[in-house]
Amino acid sequence: MDTIDKQILSLLAENARMPVKEIADRVALTSPAVSGRIRRMEQDGIIDGYTVVLRPQSSKTQVNALVSLSLHPSDRPLFLDMIGQMPQVRQCYHVTGSHSFIVKVCCQDMDQLEHLINRFQKLGQTSTQIILSTLLDRRAPQWEL
Repeated sequence: MDTIDKQILSLLAENARMPVKEIADRVALTSPAVSGRIRRMEQDGIIDGYTVVLRPQSSKTQVNALVSLSLHPSDRPLFLDMIGQMPQVRQCYHVTGSHSFIVKVCCQDMDQLEHLINRFQKLGQTSTQIILSTLLDRRAPQWEL
């Protein structure tokens, strides 16, 4: 990957629907050259897909939280199966440190969050932090140019 590829990725991360012509104008290449670079990055697995990012519904009762969970390695398959069936689970990170996983959840209310935590506690020790607000949200990696 060269500097132009990184610029293209940054533009696509900002707006995946940006027209190739606009990307080409911004990186000073022709549209076919940009299309070729994007296609190559898709084939190489650098671009894994395109998605829509929905704004969360603003609900005063909605509760977002980070649940840290320590569990025995033998319980990992059960845990992964469990969270795969929980629509409240938005992201799950396998981490180093005192916990094995950090799970980001979005629950309809505190009762739903409590129920989810109780299910996690059947597998191991938890620690929960309720998210009060999101001050910065960079969903895509920022490429050094």
